[in-house]
Amino acid sequence: MTSPPTQADIDLEIAAIRAAREGARTHHPDRDYAPYRSTALRHPKQPLVPLKDPEAAELTGPVFGVTDVTALDSDLTRQHPGEPMGERITVQGRVLDRDGRPVRGQLVEIWQANAAGRYPHQRDDHPAPLDPNFTGVGRCLTDDEGGYAFTTVRPGAYPWRNHLNAWRPAHIHFSVFGTAFTQRLVTQMYFPGDPLFPYDPILNSVTDERARRRLVAAYDHELSRPEWSLGYRWDIVLDGPAATWTEEGR
Repeated sequence: MTSPPTQADIDLEIAAIRAAREGARTHHPDRDYAPYRSTALRHPKQPLVPLKDPEAAELTGPVFGVTDVTALDSDLTRQHPGEPMGERITVQGRVLDRDGRPVRGQLVEIWQANAAGRYPHQRDDHPAPLDPNFTGVGRCLTDDEGGYAFTTVRPGAYPWRNHLNAWRPAHIHFSVFGTAFTQRLVTQMYFPGDPLFPYDPILNSVTDERARRRLVAAYDHELSRPEWSLGYRWDIVLDGPAATWTEEGR
């Protein structure tokens, strides 16, 4: 007969699991990354406080229902009476776990600047035009294959005052939720061939080159729609060695 594990055995197994997880996520940058100046103010400075009952926090926190998400939410070009300005694009991909299996029923949200590089936000005051027909926010639920799809316009670059002549490359922010709002990952998708890549501290805070490349979408001609939109494919891997970089603690 096999004797039951001792507490010491259990502690060793837990430590091994934690070490494996940390090793799989070594490409994540430090929360306080000096070239990205605002991290000095935005990252946690005190030890994290574990919840005594995380399941209870999820059960009592805000939730969303499948009926709250409509087909119109995923097409950012049809949310207003008029046509938005800019290059129309389709962005599709899958949300996968560390073993490449689809993650179904996940709420995927995006937000982005308009084609001129401006957000409809009161703190965005740089002199680029607002687009009355583009809000820049969308969401959808992943299907049985873990798939998501958005129709939008390609965002423009914009200045962000982090350093002299600082411009952010074109990007789309992504947020992926699990079964509750406490289970959230936030990341960014970039476009291939952007000349601003070498000058962007946020992208370059990801020092692992392979992880950095995984943040850049691939142009996919099969996703392009004739006389309508160009197609880009971008998968999100939630965990493991091929995990998509996420903005932890920011």
